[in-house]
Amino acid sequence: MDRPAGGGVAAVMEKRGTGEGWRQLWAPWRSAYIRGTHRASTGCIFCFGALKPAACRRRLVLYAGPEASVMLNRYPYNNCHLLIAPRRHVAELEALSAAESAAISGLLSASVRILKKALGPHGFNLGANLGRVAGAGVADHLHWHVVPRWNGDTNFMPVMTQTRVASEHLEASFALLQPLFRRVQSPVS
Repeated sequence: MDRPAGGGVAAVMEKRGTGEGWRQLWAPWRSAYIRGTHRASTGCIFCFGALKPAACRRRLVLYAGPEASVMLNRYPYNNCHLLIAPRRHVAELEALSAAESAAISGLLSASVRILKKALGPHGFNLGANLGRVAGAGVADHLHWHVVPRWNGDTNFMPVMTQTRVASEHLEASFALLQPLFRRVQSPVS
């Protein structure tokens, strides 16, 4: 069977005629992550200045306030997996200013509210991994995960194959959520 083009839609292929049927999930956009080219060599994914709309789309930035930002996770655990980070490059929770803490708290609440409205999830996972040993993929810039969850969204794929299946492309998630984040007001003055 021919391998599908890498446009972003996963395809399932099935081999027949061998007596042993097997299925393969093609998710070509994951190859950058596997090859280790997923992080720009120019620095931290959370550190950026003013962005034009095209750059926001490319970087998946949904909101960039003076103290904190919200972006889609490029390698999500589930559809519309968000990352919330202070704008300042800081690794320690206790190093956040009061304004940064207030902004992040406000954005966590706003993100849950927006995801409930846009997607109707049954629940959420919210959290931060402080340090590489705790699971932080970007350990030197503190950030929170907001992961919407649905009944039945877990299955054998992550457990048996260490593979997550997202049913919506990141571009579609960005197009859905970005207009809703335009209405978010900075929680600090």
